Amino acid sequence: MKGYTPPPRLVVSNEPQPITRSITITEGISVKDLAEKLEIRAKDLISRLLSKGVFATINQTLDAELASEMARFFGADTNVITFEEQTAKEIDAAAAGEESAPETGVRPPVVTIMGHVDHGKTTLLDSIRTTNVAEGEAGGITQHIGAYKVRITDKESPAFGREIVFLDTPGHEAFTRMRSRGAKATDIVVLVVAADDGVMPQTLEAIDHAHAAEVPIIVAVNKIDKPDALPDRVKKQLADRGLVPEEWGGKTVFVDVSAKKKTNLNLLMEMICLVADLGELKATPERAATGVVLEAKLDRGRGPVATVLVQNGTLNAGDNFVVGNVYGKVRAMFDDRGAQLETAPPSTPVEIIGIEALPQAGDQFVVVADRDKARGISEYREQKSREAALAKSSRVSLEGLAEQIKAAGTKELNVILKGDVQGSVEVITDLLTKLSNDRVRLKLLRSGVGAITETDVLLASASNAVIIGFNVRPERKAQEIAEQEKVDIRLHSIIYELQDEIKRAMTGLLEPTIKETYQGRAEVLNVFRIPKVGTVAGCRVSDGLIKRDSEVRLLRDNVQVFKGKVGSLRRFKDDASQVTNGMECGISISNYGDIKVGDVIEAFATERIAAEAMA
Repeated sequence: MKGYTPPPRLVVSNEPQPITRSITITEGISVKDLAEKLEIRAKDLISRLLSKGVFATINQTLDAELASEMARFFGADTNVITFEEQTAKEIDAAAAGEESAPETGVRPPVVTIMGHVDHGKTTLLDSIRTTNVAEGEAGGITQHIGAYKVRITDKESPAFGREIVFLDTPGHEAFTRMRSRGAKATDIVVLVVAADDGVMPQTLEAIDHAHAAEVPIIVAVNKIDKPDALPDRVKKQLADRGLVPEEWGGKTVFVDVSAKKKTNLNLLMEMICLVADLGELKATPERAATGVVLEAKLDRGRGPVATVLVQNGTLNAGDNFVVGNVYGKVRAMFDDRGAQLETAPPSTPVEIIGIEALPQAGDQFVVVADRDKARGISEYREQKSREAALAKSSRVSLEGLAEQIKAAGTKELNVILKGDVQGSVEVITDLLTKLSNDRVRLKLLRSGVGAITETDVLLASASNAVIIGFNVRPERKAQEIAEQEKVDIRLHSIIYELQDEIKRAMTGLLEPTIKETYQGRAEVLNVFRIPKVGTVAGCRVSDGLIKRDSEVRLLRDNVQVFKGKVGSLRRFKDDASQVTNGMECGISISNYGDIKVGDVIEAFATERIAAEAMA
């Protein structure tokens, strides 16, 4: 066209600009948002990405590494924070000028009830609910979610009108799984101990979990109405474990209660409020809601449903949100009595409908103004989690310990110890404490007698610990979870070998390890003593298969009694090369005859593999 001058072509300089400023970017930032933060045109950023071989649209999300590289090119240093941290910053900045009134600023405490089986946790919860819910609500309440909001209705109580949220977790596993995802849902743990039974293994587990999560403990000594109740014995047992009662000069609150007779329940509630006041639990109801997922399930009629504890801000029906790798919109929410809510203030447990997929327990819940932004973050995280699943786990292991010490200077190695007898456990505990030096500090998270259980593996997973088993084996389910969560389990039967292995791990001289591959297990149903042959166990294979050339260990109550090889394997009168799940067979173990009915024969194969430099 005559007289038309074409615009000058865009030329992107290949020379990076000098770094003159610093910007904060979130995970999964879009090209448009990054350009705005860098104060450049989006097309300049897209051109630079093209020159790097990255084809990106204006709304595409960039991973933190690439975004940082682009920012450095355009003269800016970056500080990468998570989306939740960014949202919290924006809300805090907006609320900086608005001081919330102290009355609205205090939120109800969130309490988890833990303790041993049959010590009265559920009865205590039920008694608290029926005693303290308002008139007219006590009858025929349908419990929908595993969390309750209770109001103190005793007019003579100094805490009259205050509210407390109780979480009814299915066990320590749920508590630990949430903590392993970095969720701090609980403000206080109420440890229920039966006065007639005393401190039991699960009581000690609960104490370990509460200490690891750094949450204050209130002890409720239950069943004091029973004739054989000895509350002082419980106090002494717990004082030996570091929970010293206040009347003995300690810092732990003890309350004697009876869940059945409803004795001292109001006193327990007052003590919870008192401990909560010391913790100064604050919240700002005016801000957008943040919280944590307590549990999630797939409902046939309603789709994915999540129980969420609103920790700060107020959640409204119709809010868009991001929770972990998923996003959604609050289509409807219900309280613990099944009543539909329009708003949920801080410390309110609610059931939410309107999530696109199932979140995980412990995922952080954040309300977002823009639905497209929520979708973008969710897709970015989903992609990242897939990449992380494909990448190798960075769990601590003994092979990688020396490398990690080099990288980090001083290293703390968390250890969970299980042994066959108390004597061995005490000796190994002393041994491990002495092995600590200025470069590696060995911290014993918990020690106990018996098989390695699911709870041990979950605690190790949450605390990044190594499990050491001395003359004991992991339970089948525990073994599966350990493989899934990449938890390092070390099994030993000789103390000095264990000592040498830890020492070598600390100096980075670990030798090739012997890897065991589980094959199967058989239960001993009957025992036959045959002249000139020896003892033959009549077995049924309950899992996997047993081969004629397998190595076996004989387990009695999950403790290893003998380790050897299969002497002979027979089906009826014929020799068999292998026997599979569900079939019966006769097994003799070479050079060993002390087999009893009820024992378990576990078959495995071993191979030597070189120690990995970094696991």
